[in-house]
Amino acid sequence: MKISLRSFDRAAAATTVTNERKGFSVVEVIVAMVLLAIAVSSLAALTYSVSQSSMTATGNAYKNGVLMQEVNRLEGVPYDSVKAATPVTVTTGPFQYTKTINVAEPSVNLLKTIQIIIKPTNTKFKPDTANFIRTKARTSHVLCTDCPAG
Repeated sequence: MKISLRSFDRAAAATTVTNERKGFSVVEVIVAMVLLAIAVSSLAALTYSVSQSSMTATGNAYKNGVLMQEVNRLEGVPYDSVKAATPVTVTTGPFQYTKTINVAEPSVNLLKTIQIIIKPTNTKFKPDTANFIRTKARTSHVLCTDCPAG
């Protein structure tokens, strides 16, 4: 039986190459860790951006709710009871703010211009204002045809 020297060298060379590459090198592990760190840091920046947007949206929702509550309250009270108020600071609950109500009554005594200013104590949120006009209700006598209007 005659074995060729060339085939023996090829088999030995193939065995040597496969035996040398049994695991990862330190350089490959470091490169993988750097790529993972870049991916994770970009996700962290995205998470921070989303949380800031969420905080702003929550603050705006609270501010709009407070404004609507005050507008509804002032539309529901009698016309003669609507008066300007000194600024009130609300320090309870999740949304702390200062509320200012300004009432302007022109020379015509049938309407009042009301301005509500909500200024959050947290400086991340911007102040907001609602303006509306209240008119004095006219009394009418629907069933009385010969009564004076007024």
